[in-house]
Amino acid sequence: MAMSTTRAVLDGYARLRQQVAIMLELARAGEWDALIERQSGYLQLADHLRQLDKEAVLDEDGRECKAALLEAILADDLEIREKLMARRNELGQLMDSSRRQRDLHRSYGKQAASVVDASDKFGPGTS
Repeated sequence: MAMSTTRAVLDGYARLRQQVAIMLELARAGEWDALIERQSGYLQLADHLRQLDKEAVLDEDGRECKAALLEAILADDLEIREKLMARRNELGQLMDSSRRQRDLHRSYGKQAASVVDASDKFGPGTS
């Protein structure tokens, strides 16, 4: 029983490692919707693995294998988080720009429409 639990834990960490590697590629490609879809499976797998890990007793080789997998998982997770933070900042800038445009339109909308209307009637200005 202990051997099968040990194998299941190491296999679980290997699957988690693969899942994170896929998520990292999606983040690098800017596939944000697909990344979010994958996150659900990742969280389910991590939760299941947490339960298995409580029961497993790993020998030295098993602990080394688990440590190497965790190191790779954490490195990829860090890069994913950095890419998500950059995306969040990008979206924040887009929202700020949109907000400024909306505010300008509210403040100067009628004047801006008059200028556009006048240029249609009289043509572009001469220098």
